[in-house]
Amino acid sequence: MKKSCCIYSTGVLSLVVLIVSIALVLSQVFQNALNARIKKEIILKNGTDAFEAWENPPPPVYMQFYFFDLRNPSEVLLGETPFVEEKGPYTYREFRPKENVRFSDNDTKVSATMPKTYVFVPEMSVGRREDDPIRTVNVPAITMIEKFKTHPSLSNLISSYMKSQNIGLFVTRTVHELLWGYKDPLLAVVHKVRPDIDEYFGLFYKMNTTDDGEYVVLTGEQDYKDFARIVEWRGESSLDWWTSETCNMINGTDAASFHPLITKNETIYIFSSDLCRSLYATFEKEVHVKGIPAYRFVPPKEVFANITVNPANAGFCVPAGNCLGSGLLNVSVCKQGAPIIMSSPHFYQADQKYIDDVAGMNPNKEDHQTIMDINPLTGILVRGAKRVQVNAFLERIEAFSQTGNVSTLVFPVMYLNESVEIDAESADKVKSVVYQANVVINIPFIIMAFGILLGVIFIVFLCKNREPEGTKEEQGPLLQASS
Repeated sequence: MKKSCCIYSTGVLSLVVLIVSIALVLSQVFQNALNARIKKEIILKNGTDAFEAWENPPPPVYMQFYFFDLRNPSEVLLGETPFVEEKGPYTYREFRPKENVRFSDNDTKVSATMPKTYVFVPEMSVGRREDDPIRTVNVPAITMIEKFKTHPSLSNLISSYMKSQNIGLFVTRTVHELLWGYKDPLLAVVHKVRPDIDEYFGLFYKMNTTDDGEYVVLTGEQDYKDFARIVEWRGESSLDWWTSETCNMINGTDAASFHPLITKNETIYIFSSDLCRSLYATFEKEVHVKGIPAYRFVPPKEVFANITVNPANAGFCVPAGNCLGSGLLNVSVCKQGAPIIMSSPHFYQADQKYIDDVAGMNPNKEDHQTIMDINPLTGILVRGAKRVQVNAFLERIEAFSQTGNVSTLVFPVMYLNESVEIDAESADKVKSVVYQANVVINIPFIIMAFGILLGVIFIVFLCKNREPEGTKEEQGPLLQASS
């Protein structure tokens, strides 16, 4: 009797355990508890791992520059197609700790500056040197041409001076000069009349060991989705360069941090001061980086599409109504009037016209797409690559003989690949968090497995208990053959 009672108790316990485990799975009790803990811990607050990583990012960031060396300048001035040859990478280690960190509004906001320092890495650079000569478009010259082309007297004066000093549409300078600056002879003369125009030029001039302004971000204290979201830059909550309210919005983070518990169907917003605008990225695929699961987000084609494909981009047409084709962004309004146009490297995802206008363009997704691989649980960027190309707008201007018969085109100057991949120590921490989270999430299934095991034990003992009892003679056949 006691034996039967034990057996049936095991069966009842198995059923109860299975019911409880199914209820836990359906109600997602452990998942919700885990999410609540993550939301509470991943905030920008002194003493948290999230704040430490935000204030001083541990993974190494590298900035690689690739220049386009012009091979046929004389032919270009005659209206022929430019032929360029890519040179690079020229690699720099980028350091970007936060400084002047201050909390405000009951610790719901934090402000900081982010000075960036670039240190040349010879072993990761072609030729291990920065003094390689590059022949490219003379950006200071075309900027002055663009600025004064509608002023006949000034344009004649500037053109005459350019002729006397043999200053043309193209120039040869070293990589170091093009990046970090050199004293330009034309700018030096204009500077005497217009002190507001700097006599030095460089694509990253005054951008080494300096910051681009103060950022105010939300800490995530009130809403986990607001973690590191930018609400002010340079004291303003919106931009004023573009021609629509939507295009002037400051949205998202700086792409170094994201909120936790990211899903595949959400849109990730980013603010880029380099591009002078906000943009967004959508889910592309699942990946693994150093054993860490991640979601890859990429900017879709619509981000830089022309207004026929994406009418919302009309606000990026400057002046209003002056719209470029797909894949391009005119940033002259935020680059001191210089005719600078941004795109993806080699005009990736741009209209075919821009690719055909320059010989030497070979766009491909693997090398030229901007990517962000984010661990969905923690929101940590485990691998990223921001790939942006700097171009100059060229056209023939009658008042300046230096432009010759050049065709109207977008000329590629250089592109950058700002990349980061999580370091080994940080990767181990993230993998530990992911492992612990998986254990917690799977507790209901462990309980379910235990319930199934009890059920198997119950069935085995029930079968054994139903075996007939008695002596061998009693269990034998009723009729036996006579000997």
